[in-house]
Amino acid sequence: MLDTMSAASLIQIAVCVGLTVLVGLATWMTIRRSGHDGSRKDVYLAGGKLSWLFVAGSITLTNLSTDQLVGMNGNQMLLLAWWEIAGFFGLLILAFVFVPVYYREQCTTVTELLEKRYGGRSIRTLISALFLLGNVLIYLPAALYSGSLFMQSLFGDGVPLLAFAAVLAVISAGYTIFGGLRAVAVMDTYSGVGILGLALLIVVLGLAAVDWDIVSGVPAERVTMFGGPDSPIPWQTLFTGMIFIQIFYWSTNQNLTQKAMAAPTIREAQKGVMVAAFIRILIVPPIVVIPGIIAFKLFGDVGDAAYGRLVAEILPPWLSGAFAAMVAAAVITTFSAVLNSSVALYAVDFHEQFIGEVKDHWKLSAAVSTLLAMVAIMLVPMYQSATSIINLLQQLNGLLSMPILSAFVAGLLFRGVAAPAAIAGVVWGVALYALFTFQLQPAGIITLHYIHFMVVTLVTSVMAALAVNRFVLGGRAEFAPRQALARRGAGVEAV
Repeated sequence: MLDTMSAASLIQIAVCVGLTVLVGLATWMTIRRSGHDGSRKDVYLAGGKLSWLFVAGSITLTNLSTDQLVGMNGNQMLLLAWWEIAGFFGLLILAFVFVPVYYREQCTTVTELLEKRYGGRSIRTLISALFLLGNVLIYLPAALYSGSLFMQSLFGDGVPLLAFAAVLAVISAGYTIFGGLRAVAVMDTYSGVGILGLALLIVVLGLAAVDWDIVSGVPAERVTMFGGPDSPIPWQTLFTGMIFIQIFYWSTNQNLTQKAMAAPTIREAQKGVMVAAFIRILIVPPIVVIPGIIAFKLFGDVGDAAYGRLVAEILPPWLSGAFAAMVAAAVITTFSAVLNSSVALYAVDFHEQFIGEVKDHWKLSAAVSTLLAMVAIMLVPMYQSATSIINLLQQLNGLLSMPILSAFVAGLLFRGVAAPAAIAGVVWGVALYALFTFQLQPAGIITLHYIHFMVVTLVTSVMAALAVNRFVLGGRAEFAPRQALARRGAGVEAV
């Protein structure tokens, strides 16, 4: 006869599996009548038919994975809410600055915009390679690791971390292979309703468990919104690197902007992005920090295990199983979305350019998705030694984010900058930030916070591009932001 513990675990597993299957079935019922022609637009932009609802849902859930729920709550500090609050402004910039540009240039990938602005293919190839490198080494394995860690915290240590990672990766790859971006966006939206609702319930039940008091008995630095010099987010960084990180992440990052480029019109895309922005400012901040503080009061400093332990403590087995299903869905949608965008970058920017025409993007997507999923699983152990998954991700992102953003800044704000000059700026930025992260900061030579240093990296990268353009290539750049962002010709409304 089953004891109480094993019976509860069986209930959790049954509810988790049942809801996961239900979401998958609902997704299939929604997309099953959609026509498929194997084109790049069909596979990577959902045929250009995503309504604002699915644009909003996909953007929200691609971002809101266990990196946020586990990683931010794992810091057990209210301060981390600034990442999400600042994201609201990043989404506004995407909606009103970048979306019109991407649509008018009829882009499938964000890197296409760079080729058109610079008139050279080399910068597009470099940036696409950096995006792929970041996805393979950072985003994909980190999503699997944080999701697997949550599952292990909830269900116990009996199942190895890599086993959870493998299951999540296989399901995620299935969505990408068989449904493309359309399936990913629909699943994001359906799962989003459940996970946001249950995440808010976790906040309410957690507050009730500590008598609605998250301040008493908690060190002041964990409940303040104004970080000191040694905190993860010193308050001064809100006015320096924070906004540029948000511009890169929401407006020039293929993983997120791809969803905004899949609507039928600019206006429909903007509507979806704005809904995602309001979700970001109204709902997301409390669910990614308050449970971590509650866990500190209940369990002490438990790091990235905080969220899973709190869920296991305050929810009955059937409801924690439901939440496990929603968290699994968040991991699956994030992983599959990044996988889909990675395949898009490879297919459009590399395969079509250097190997040959792709007659059926579905077949290519299947092969590349399988390969990348296997690599991501193998890289999961790399993240197990991290003290804080979210802080590690932000620091690693700096190696690519500001150098990549510098290419967009130079291309959109200046006319007459050659592609080789932009490449020089990117190379400078990667080298500078790597030197800072792995040499100068650890040795105490430069003590500047990494968010501050991102501004240094961005500004000097743009300056390097302009200097090479003028003194090496003999070109003359003209500061012309209005012309760069203005509509070229009559333009089009649909992708």
